[in-house]
Amino acid sequence: MLSAAKYLPGLALILDTLIGDPRTKWHPVVLIGTLIAALEARLLLPAAAPAAKRLAGLVLVAAVLAASYAAAALAVAVLAALHPLAALGGSALLLAFAITPRSLAAAGREIQTCLETGDITAARRKVAWIVGRDTDRLDSAEITRATVETVAENITDGIIAPLFYAALGGAPLAILYRAVNTLDSMVGYKNDKYRDFGLVAARTDDAFNYIPARITGLLVVAAAFLTGRSARGAARAIWRDAAQHPSPNSGIPEAGVAGALGVRLGGLNYYGGVPSLRATMGDPGRQLVPGDIAATIRIMYTATALFAALITVLIVR
Repeated sequence: MLSAAKYLPGLALILDTLIGDPRTKWHPVVLIGTLIAALEARLLLPAAAPAAKRLAGLVLVAAVLAASYAAAALAVAVLAALHPLAALGGSALLLAFAITPRSLAAAGREIQTCLETGDITAARRKVAWIVGRDTDRLDSAEITRATVETVAENITDGIIAPLFYAALGGAPLAILYRAVNTLDSMVGYKNDKYRDFGLVAARTDDAFNYIPARITGLLVVAAAFLTGRSARGAARAIWRDAAQHPSPNSGIPEAGVAGALGVRLGGLNYYGGVPSLRATMGDPGRQLVPGDIAATIRIMYTATALFAALITVLIVR
């Protein structure tokens, strides 16, 4: 009998298209976030020594990953005991909750619509929902840059990586990956509060994304070609600029998209009023325009379809 993993990407993508990311406290990622917050409140002691905070962070990561994987594996096992198709359907639903193409596309399109209709205030408010930087003074080009960077980065985090781990270990491993990613987004900051406590979470996220990010780079180059963008520019920007990004992984899809579109990403951002200069990626060929958001979404969907097809072809059992 063919492995269920062969069908998971396609089924999960169909479910994501149909239901998106429902806003409910029972969403697996919401439950993981609730668990992280509860454990953080007990484990993070502000007065503790740096080594003690790092140890507490290790305990947090181990507990959250174990609980997330065990819960997903138990759910799939219970469904499998009922019927193999029930397990396949449940796994597809879990994987659909672990990927975010529809929600990414919807957020990007809403921002683009606001920019094209001249509602800069609404665009600033909406982009603040998907980025961590200050947005209250951004102009149209900077709002577009923030949106393109976020959609590009999340091709790896929100799509390719969960699909990659689902191909390796089914929906439970994809849920474990989402736990890794959620830990990083909640505690993996280099500020006074989380520098030590979130160190293990941040390093774990880097390790889990290492291979998926490089697969994403290849997919972005291919998607650029298929969508009529510059595959050569994407490859050149990844080779030249990706390593300058603060993350060992996020720079790959961001540089690829920058090169594909013929624009420059990165530059000066503000976080809580504090300036942060990020290395630039791509070439300053032209100013970013709202239509670049739609172009990035097309690259995202094309890369997703390519990877789903690749998984289906490569998994033969």
